[in-house]
Amino acid sequence: MKTQIRSIRAILYAAFAFLLLAGTVSAYATENIEKRTSITSQGQGMQRGSDGDGIASRDEFEPLITTGKRGLTPRVAGQQKLSANGSQSASADFWIYDADVDLYADLDFDGFYTGIDLLFDADTVYGEADVYAVIYLSYELGPWNEFVSTQDFTIFGASSNDEYIVDTELVSGYPTGDYDILIELYDAYDGNFLASFGPDDSSELSYLPLEDAGRDSPLGTTTVIVSEGGGSTSWFLLLGLLGVTGLQRMIRR
Repeated sequence: MKTQIRSIRAILYAAFAFLLLAGTVSAYATENIEKRTSITSQGQGMQRGSDGDGIASRDEFEPLITTGKRGLTPRVAGQQKLSANGSQSASADFWIYDADVDLYADLDFDGFYTGIDLLFDADTVYGEADVYAVIYLSYELGPWNEFVSTQDFTIFGASSNDEYIVDTELVSGYPTGDYDILIELYDAYDGNFLASFGPDDSSELSYLPLEDAGRDSPLGTTTVIVSEGGGSTSWFLLLGLLGVTGLQRMIRR
């Protein structure tokens, strides 16, 4: 009888371990297919630290690409394929003079922030030009992931009075880690690539400790994330645990 009880208990513990593993695998898979969302306020003439005086938007992107070699961004690579000579280089008539980043919002005080306050100054040899910028994040030196596409804006020669500010709060889909930022400038008229500025140009844009708001929990609280498609596994795990508990009680009687 004791041998049978031990065998039953061994089976129960094995089942319990399997259920825990299934829940862990499901959570990991869900995290890796989590879509990215962010809230951005942007514009010229904005006051830094204030997200109420720019053009605000809530943006959603495909899940973060974290593995693979860092290379060209999809936009530049696409223009290369369409160009007559098979290459696409920056224009000598446009450049990004400088960029500055302030990070903010770290509720759990772990050194990783959810807010990005980015300022950059684009210049040109012309008196004025209409442009727009596309801004990317790279997770742990991985591929570039677009997270902001600005409105069209006008730059005036080499003036410093036309700086552009992008203030973004990462809401979901951005795991805790170090990120790099890349800024690409495009012609507002025909969409041609003009200039870029990234971690190779300034340390301000490299190794930024970031995470999304869902991972930034204040000390002493617990965040429970229920994602779409994961409910069946959660219920299966819960029912399995209840079943194990019930069988153990039967054995003890």
